[in-house]
Amino acid sequence: MNDIGINAVVEQMRAMAQMAADRPARALDAPEEVDFSKLLEDSLGKVNAMQQQADRLSDAFARGDDALDLAQVMVAVQKASVSFEAVTQVRNKLLAAYQEIMNMQA
Repeated sequence: MNDIGINAVVEQMRAMAQMAADRPARALDAPEEVDFSKLLEDSLGKVNAMQQQADRLSDAFARGDDALDLAQVMVAVQKASVSFEAVTQVRNKLLAAYQEIMNMQA
């Protein structure tokens, strides 16, 4: 009787495997479709805003604005620097991927 039970389970597993193979693969929690160009544009806009904020704070501190602390200015400058470096690295990776794709043999 155990052989019959095991055989039934094996057959069910095979049937389920076949059903899974017939269905197209998809993520379980697939997010909404992401517009890459919009995401890139938004990211560049945020980096630009950080750069402008750091410039404004630096200029205001250089003019002697008493409301600003040197630490506040330095943090803003470093945030802008790190975000710009991150964007530069993403650009480099995208260019490398593009070049690799263009060099593929058809």
